[in-house]
Amino acid sequence: MTPEDHVIVLFGATGDLARRKLLPGLFRLGQAGLLPERYRIVGTSRLALDDDGFRAFARDAVAEFGELPPNGAWDAFARNLTYSDASEEAPALAAAVERAELALGGEPRRLHYLSVPPAAAPGIVETLRRTGLAARSRMIMEKPFGTDLGTARALNETVHAVFDEAQVFRIDHFLGKEAVQNILASRFANGVFESIWNRDHIAHVQIDVPETLSIGTRAEFYESTGAYRDMIVTHLFQVLGFVAMEPPTSFSAKALVDETVKVFDSMAPVRREDVVRGQYAGYRDEPGVAPDSDTETFVAMRVAVENWRWAGVPFYLRTGKRLAQAGRLLTITFREPPRRLFGATGGFTSNQLVYDLSDGGGISASFLAKVPGPAMELGAARFRFDYEDSFHATADLEAYQRLIHDALIGDHTLFTRADGIERLWDVSAPLLSDPPPVRVYEPGSWGPAGTDELIAPGRWQLPEAA
Repeated sequence: MTPEDHVIVLFGATGDLARRKLLPGLFRLGQAGLLPERYRIVGTSRLALDDDGFRAFARDAVAEFGELPPNGAWDAFARNLTYSDASEEAPALAAAVERAELALGGEPRRLHYLSVPPAAAPGIVETLRRTGLAARSRMIMEKPFGTDLGTARALNETVHAVFDEAQVFRIDHFLGKEAVQNILASRFANGVFESIWNRDHIAHVQIDVPETLSIGTRAEFYESTGAYRDMIVTHLFQVLGFVAMEPPTSFSAKALVDETVKVFDSMAPVRREDVVRGQYAGYRDEPGVAPDSDTETFVAMRVAVENWRWAGVPFYLRTGKRLAQAGRLLTITFREPPRRLFGATGGFTSNQLVYDLSDGGGISASFLAKVPGPAMELGAARFRFDYEDSFHATADLEAYQRLIHDALIGDHTLFTRADGIERLWDVSAPLLSDPPPVRVYEPGSWGPAGTDELIAPGRWQLPEAA
């Protein structure tokens, strides 16, 4: 679907996210024919640049991080790039947008992408109101959406004083991943899955996003958020919503988001005894980290969804920095049959459906099968679906690309909503007010003591087993 004519205003246009994802992503959308027929991109940040300087910055970003090099199509794309120095007065940005709109003619839509720290968002919203740039516009906001229930409500009130909820697109790039969307497709398009997607057949669900990276240069951000605010509320809970939702009445944006929010409404408040917090050894020595920091770099937790479908089924979530291996997995573990005919299985975990949520991921099912020979001996077996082996990737969009295009056409299907965000902070309130102490763990391990006990008698699904 080709969007209407647009002026795209990119706040934080010279930041890390813009350099790695947004500018290369916009160029890729242009190459795929998914940008408007007529558009302008107005970049703004505090870096002193002119139009040519911004075009050179964008070209370098595409060359370093883009899927496609700045080839023969670059000049046509670059002509649509202009720049406004954010250190100047707000009217300078309004004038830059006006020039872009005059070049397009008519009254094009505006898309404001706030690729800025959360603390800067209220000021930008006020600038958009004061300059009149909120008219005919939509706005993409980056996570986190507040740091607790109070700040989330305050941010939503600030936003809603200027924008209707229909104009706001709170972005979570996890939801833009093909593999995450395939949770919905595989479940609701296949009766073999949906018919057993409930407490009668499922023993527990695990969402696991371990990382090998440290915090790098993000100490200022990480010290104010930690792993729970950075990953659990904004990413893993959203995936949980996709997994646990009831079948929507249609695949419309409203129906899908409504069912996701119903899951959040059914979640029990998070208890400190259901959470293990960890901090990797050496974290306090990272530049910018307080020497007595209590910030967690690891979280493992148990969550309850208290409705008819999921009563009694625990959801286990785990994420952390400097772990043994990176991965993004959703594991559905099914109940064992009421009576075993074949005895012990040597520790092999059967009856699992594992979604690899990484780029280019897939789905695998583990089960037991008879080993050839005269005896009834069982061995591990697996079915496996891989995107790269099954589909051509020519139409594949990276998560940010997909979500930018959705915002351009006004499709909220893969975005979060104000009431859902506030509900997640509400269920998090008991933990945030009284968190368990952090436990130190060694870099390259699978986290601190107590992690395995949390999920026992089950076990964590490790990436290498996917």
